[in-house]
Amino acid sequence: MRTASAEALDGLQSRLLGTLLRPPDPAYESARKVHNGMVDRRPSLIVRCQGTSDVIQAVQFARERDIPVSVRGGGHNVSGRAIIDGGLVIDLSAMKAAHVDGEARTVRAQGGLTWGEFNRETAVFGLATTGGVVSTTGIAGLTLGGGLGWLFGRYGLAIDNLLSAEIVDAEGRVRTASEEADPDLFWAIRGGGGNFGVATSFEYRLHPVETVLGGIVAHPFEAAGDMLRFYREFTAELPDEATAFAGVLHAPDGSGAKIAALVLCHCGPEAEAEATLKPAREFGSPILDTVDRMPYEAINAMLDGGFPRGALNHWKSSFLSDLSNEAIGIIVEQFSDTPAPMSSILLEHFHGAATRVDPTATAFPHRRPGYNFAIISQWLNPSINDACIAWSRGTYDAMSPHFGEGRYSNYMGAEEGADATRAAYGPNLARLVELKRKYDPTNFFRMNQNIEP
Repeated sequence: MRTASAEALDGLQSRLLGTLLRPPDPAYESARKVHNGMVDRRPSLIVRCQGTSDVIQAVQFARERDIPVSVRGGGHNVSGRAIIDGGLVIDLSAMKAAHVDGEARTVRAQGGLTWGEFNRETAVFGLATTGGVVSTTGIAGLTLGGGLGWLFGRYGLAIDNLLSAEIVDAEGRVRTASEEADPDLFWAIRGGGGNFGVATSFEYRLHPVETVLGGIVAHPFEAAGDMLRFYREFTAELPDEATAFAGVLHAPDGSGAKIAALVLCHCGPEAEAEATLKPAREFGSPILDTVDRMPYEAINAMLDGGFPRGALNHWKSSFLSDLSNEAIGIIVEQFSDTPAPMSSILLEHFHGAATRVDPTATAFPHRRPGYNFAIISQWLNPSINDACIAWSRGTYDAMSPHFGEGRYSNYMGAEEGADATRAAYGPNLARLVELKRKYDPTNFFRMNQNIEP
């Protein structure tokens, strides 16, 4: 890597609408931090972009000097790959424009938006599309990795609603990825992550969704096994309009008490929604039932408090082959011993429209009905880092006999290697490697769930 002279850096700043940040700058310290407090990296340069032209300047500057780069959107980046030690960060977090065409039911949104910001714009028109389960998630990372969310049973994943994207490639050229303009690139970015360039904006299809019926139904932890067995039966015949997640977690009141919970959403007509969710609300003896009619924006933000910025995080996940009684027993047993007072084990049920797409139609291959199993080890006290990481790894190992094929790349941590990459991309990996050679043969974009050319 060649170092850049002061003159070259001044020249770069003069060509930017945004800001070039370096370690002495007052804003540098906050700019290098991501949602996950475990990530403590020190880039040499951060280009806080205001638009596509800034992204082009950053790519060309880094490429000419062989400076390694990472790309940061507007959201979580739990794996920490958005920040690179000693390199240049292309930071899109200030790029938050969104234009909604209410008549056409589409939106063009820049890559620095979070889903909460996105939803505020589309809600004005009574429209929405599948976004993150948590509203502080960035639209860019979630979409490029596939994009599950509250509406995916009815309307598919985020990538199933993507109409086009503006991409700055490894040469600093602007490309439009769509079915018509560049179908190979469009196929690759729908599940292939940030391997093919910087996604500066996205065009999505929107749907008429104003309110949903949803909320949390919580049970004592002692009832976790029974509740998860009920959840397995409840999700077996779930209609497209309903989304049901479940898990074992800590009570949101700060008491540290362990609970078991169903997290529900229905985007269909009110009477139909009430009837569908009724069994989940009447099962057992709930200690909490927050299910109510609410704006879609509200349900997208319902779990935000459980994922505070700056908390220390270590995540592991995989798809389950089935939710057997033995697997349920392991979930309950492992959570009994968690050292982290903010941790959880979650099950995200895949069904409906998201599963009625051919596995090779997009780069995202995981189209079978089933469950994504996620271990969210989260804490605030650095003195228990080792114990919390050991717990998440141990829980993952204990559950491994029950894993099916595939990993959801958006939940993959920084420690994942080639086996995880193969699991994430599955039957599409060979084609993704070919397209990586086409669009990024030198692996310029490698701080991601990387596909080596």
